[in-house]
Amino acid sequence: MAKDYFEVDVPIRSTESPGLRGVHVFTGRAESDSAAIKAAHEVYDAARAAAEAGLEIPHGRPDGWGACGYRPGWELDWPAAKAGPWKSPYSWLNSSPIEL
Repeated sequence: MAKDYFEVDVPIRSTESPGLRGVHVFTGRAESDSAAIKAAHEVYDAARAAAEAGLEIPHGRPDGWGACGYRPGWELDWPAAKAGPWKSPYSWLNSSPIEL
């Protein structure tokens, strides 16, 4: 099966500022939604472990998954993570007509 480019959206909440919430987005190639969530979780766990050990965060797995940083004080809700095909917000396929 060919690997498609996926986006994984994981709800996050601040452990330091109650009520502060957001979504952390991961992208990379995978064969399915579940494989995409698994890959995103793996790169997050690797980034967290490296940051907590004072090491450089690993970047750029061959499948495109990676983490650019780690922010302590944020909790990711992995059971609520959603995955699907990635859609570039800059793609002409997402554009709408401009009214003049």
